[in-house]
Amino acid sequence: MPQGSMKPGKSTRPAMSWLGRFNVLLVTLIGVTVVLWTNQWLSERFTEDTRSRAAVRQALYSGNLISELQRNSVVPLLLSREPGLISALSTGNFSQSSQKLIYYSEEIGAAGLMMLDANGRVVAATDRSKIGGNHRQEPYFVEALRSGDTVFTTSQTEAGAFVFNYSRKLENDGDLAGVIVVEADLGRFENSWLGINDVVMVSDSEGTVVLSTEPRWRGLKQEDALQTTSAPSAIDRAIRAAVDWTTLPYDAFIRGQAVMRMETRVPFQGWTMTSFTPYASVRERVNGVLALEIMGFAILLAVAFYFASRRARARSVEYQQESAELRQLNDALQREIAEREKAEHHLNIAEQTLAQSSKLAALGEMSAAVSHELNQPLAAMKTYLAGAKLLLRRKRPDEALSSFQRVDDLIERMGSITRQLKSYARKGGDAFEPLDLRDAFSSALSMMEPQLRRQDVEIIRHIPTEPVMVMADRVRLEQVMINLLRNAMDAIKNAKDPSIEVIISAGETAVFSVRDNGHGIQDLDSLFEPFYTTKAPGDGVGLGLAISSGIVNDFGGRLMARNGSGGGAVFEMKLPLLDARMDAAE
Repeated sequence: MPQGSMKPGKSTRPAMSWLGRFNVLLVTLIGVTVVLWTNQWLSERFTEDTRSRAAVRQALYSGNLISELQRNSVVPLLLSREPGLISALSTGNFSQSSQKLIYYSEEIGAAGLMMLDANGRVVAATDRSKIGGNHRQEPYFVEALRSGDTVFTTSQTEAGAFVFNYSRKLENDGDLAGVIVVEADLGRFENSWLGINDVVMVSDSEGTVVLSTEPRWRGLKQEDALQTTSAPSAIDRAIRAAVDWTTLPYDAFIRGQAVMRMETRVPFQGWTMTSFTPYASVRERVNGVLALEIMGFAILLAVAFYFASRRARARSVEYQQESAELRQLNDALQREIAEREKAEHHLNIAEQTLAQSSKLAALGEMSAAVSHELNQPLAAMKTYLAGAKLLLRRKRPDEALSSFQRVDDLIERMGSITRQLKSYARKGGDAFEPLDLRDAFSSALSMMEPQLRRQDVEIIRHIPTEPVMVMADRVRLEQVMINLLRNAMDAIKNAKDPSIEVIISAGETAVFSVRDNGHGIQDLDSLFEPFYTTKAPGDGVGLGLAISSGIVNDFGGRLMARNGSGGGAVFEMKLPLLDARMDAAE
């Protein structure tokens, strides 16, 4: 090779070297910038996410607390009208009074019940050790005598815990007979709050802590309680640790950790609930992402160095090799290309085979689901068409048109069912609307009418007069109801007097219950698994309850099954009430 041809190659080495160094420096600067920006952005985002989750938990805690207080507040009024207790105070015979209070306490779930006579002496109690004690100086006795209504009082024990009581005076013909006292069990909420990393406290209208996951805070003012959490050295360490990783403002320090403070008003006598969530979980999540970014940039630099060194070695070999070596290299390269093309060809064949297998599996599953879900509408269409044919023969075309209209509605419903069958594979739809469970059940019952009439099944209904409103997709909700009714009909095929009992009720949740008098359920654990069925081959593929459970979960509810105490199976669909969802959102 002529010398003139070597000079350009030698002259380009320094230029390429400086270009490579510049690229490495540029990648490093970009990496540092991206890591710093990601740290700031993710810290803010994850902190806001943590704050939102803490707010949701706080709303749940507050709702549970109010529910417990409201449930206990009505007990004194009910017991003040109990003739047996008033008679015992009048006659002085308290032999059965304590047993009655124990029974009432177990029914309502109160921490304790006491009945005091007009002088403040305990004459009956769920804790019999308190009988005979005089409580005339206690706030719940004094306030109950002053008020004609139920009163709420708090008092702190020597151990530091607070006792919460509802009390009301008992009257006999307008004369004072005694006082009934109900102790609300709010301390159990403190135990449930301990299961998370948050620190929670509840303060009364004067700012005194009455409930807290930190026992030493009880009875203190909020600011005084926070001063007892950490020594100055621990606070200094926490400040330094927080400044090291984030510029977000901290609200307080608990147990040597920087925390965010969330405060909400409890709608009860000016109470407030305050929670403290540590930033540690935020940092762990940010560190995980930053570690991946740093690793990615490190791999990028390593690959760049690898290719740079490989290019330098290839260039050195290129200057030294003769034309024969270049031909050998070219032959080796051709062989490698051929091997790679062969391997790629085999890989493409394998990928096509795998894709075809996946398509066939999905097609089989969808076919089974469609067959299962459309069986009921097809049976109903057959019945309506037979009826329309008979009506046309009898020269009653108007009534036959009504049957044809029903068939048209069923065809539309079959189209809706095929669109909704995908709910088992993916979550949710966007067709949610306020629905009355009673109307949905009426539509489902209309769909099942021909089968119910043919099988001669007695339907026992317990339906409230007031609407039971939920937020759901109407077609999918009716689909679940039809599945439950159909399973009940299958279970009572061999029953002597087949009957199905349907109950719709509204309490804390909306409940749709279906009970049959069949043989019951043998394997409750596997009941909602896909393709699990107890039916004979050809009668079912085991997808109905699995799909129904997925639909109910999308609605925010739960589908449960159990065996009835008197025989048969009971299926319960519980959905959030529409009013309860609106209150939670507010």
